[in-house]
Amino acid sequence: MKEDDKISFTAHLEELRKRLIICFIAVGVGFALTYGFKEKIFEILTLPLIHEMKSGDKMIFTGLSEAFFIYMKLSFFAGIALASPVVFYQIWRFVAPGLYHNEKRNIFPMVLFSVFFFSGGVLFCYFVVFPVAIKFFLGFASDIIQPLPSMNEYLSFTTKMLLGFGLVFQLPIVIIFLVKLGIVTVPFLRKNRKYAILLIFIVAAILTSTPDIFNQLLMAVPLMFLYEISIISAVFFQKKKEEKNTENKEKTEEG
Repeated sequence: MKEDDKISFTAHLEELRKRLIICFIAVGVGFALTYGFKEKIFEILTLPLIHEMKSGDKMIFTGLSEAFFIYMKLSFFAGIALASPVVFYQIWRFVAPGLYHNEKRNIFPMVLFSVFFFSGGVLFCYFVVFPVAIKFFLGFASDIIQPLPSMNEYLSFTTKMLLGFGLVFQLPIVIIFLVKLGIVTVPFLRKNRKYAILLIFIVAAILTSTPDIFNQLLMAVPLMFLYEISIISAVFFQKKKEEKNTENKEKTEEG
């Protein structure tokens, strides 16, 4: 390795360390701020469950330290969410120097739409999926079976579902990104629609963790809708790319 390469590599590591420190500080501040509202945040998170529970039913914790650590975990997750704008900005500042001008221009809208779709997935899960899924699981209660949901189990279930829906709602961003890179094309997406639908139902069955087809449809139907939106958006980006290539070709021929 040349001396200049060593200096460049060291500078990149120093820049990465600087960005990571800022991200950790932002998450720490977010954690400290949200910990003061931990009970209120947990109350909001448990509203779908409380709505379906019978009068007098309560959540439980099975270990002496369980409630404390649940509040710590919840504040940590909420702190990450609160600090996410800072984290995204630091990621942008780190990768920006290595991008071309047109790539820099495209990255910001992609990040903005990514946050939008992730938030949409989380909200859809909370307001639409949670009430149906919780009602389904509590439906197994009977005269001899009483549901006693614990704080730890509920937090694990909700965070997995919220994160899962937030990630799968990134489908349009992923498809548009692949189209812009030329890895897939609009005709390919249309031709393989049936395989995409099959894959969507497989992913929905895994993430919903229930054999109930109705709960799976709650994830699969929005994903199929997002897939069609992705194709429509990809048509626009592909046409724009073709027009740009034609324009560059004409300039080259004129030159």
